[in-house]
Amino acid sequence: MERTRLTKGRIWLNRISVALAVLTVALIAYGGLVHSAGAGLSVPDWPTTYGENMFTYPIEKWTGGIVYEHGHRLLASGIGFLMIIVTVWLWVADSRKWLKWLGTAALLAVVIQGVLGGLTVLMRLPTAVSVSHAMLAQGFLIMTVVIAMATSKTWVEGAPKKEVSASKSLRGLIFATFAFTFVQILLGAITRHTYSGLAIPDFPLAMGGLVPEFSSFNVGLHFAHRVGAAILGTLVVIQGVKVLKNKELKLLHAPSLWLLVMIGVQILLGGTVIWTREAIVPNTLHVAGGAIIFALTAMVYFRARRFYEFQSPAAGEEVQLHGVRA
Repeated sequence: MERTRLTKGRIWLNRISVALAVLTVALIAYGGLVHSAGAGLSVPDWPTTYGENMFTYPIEKWTGGIVYEHGHRLLASGIGFLMIIVTVWLWVADSRKWLKWLGTAALLAVVIQGVLGGLTVLMRLPTAVSVSHAMLAQGFLIMTVVIAMATSKTWVEGAPKKEVSASKSLRGLIFATFAFTFVQILLGAITRHTYSGLAIPDFPLAMGGLVPEFSSFNVGLHFAHRVGAAILGTLVVIQGVKVLKNKELKLLHAPSLWLLVMIGVQILLGGTVIWTREAIVPNTLHVAGGAIIFALTAMVYFRARRFYEFQSPAAGEEVQLHGVRA
């Protein structure tokens, strides 16, 4: 069977999709910067900016926290514009219905995300809305990552699924790592938006011991986030070792290796947030690190679904990862 080839137009679609995913990570980091700088209400109205059109708001008025909040809004608007382009392009140029609808879902998500961002301002940063805003951003990121992968030459022109000697447990581990990353980011978002980041003021110990005295909800939440980091770190290491040892899973090697690097960096950043009493730079980088880790786990998971059929070397029984087709 002749494989699908990328046309010049579809190459540009992929480039824009990759840029969209990268900019989404930047936007999440920018949102972390806004919160870390305490600038979430520096522009107190929405969708206007101090009563003016936000796209024509004079740059000479960008002072203090306005730089952070207004800049965040403009970057978000730019990403929304790119998402419109990508969605229309998918419907015009791509034959895969699942990808067309994924693009549509991502466009809808970015619209809802804009509304949630506005509500966080109008309602004066309520925890539930702020956390929802943070988590929808992560969900949108994964959609853009999948679109970027699915429009790539590797995905489109790649060979059909290949049977590999890898157990069903590895397939489950890959999914568990991806899913638990979402849980850990959710714990981090709640910790952040309930101002529980310093509820346990020391690291790596917790109030001088391995387990703190649970004197408040904030302490319990903070400790849950630390336990989640330990669990996720363990999952990433086990997954990384298993994937890198299997020479047949070449397309999973690079993201798995980067995951091993990033999980170490992220834990160090988490400690630095505490040691510096939530200084802006480490706080912002910690948010960005979480987004990058989530994107990498998505790459491993969806590449596994696209390219490999797992066949247990012990029982010889084939275990197929269903779902995504080229």
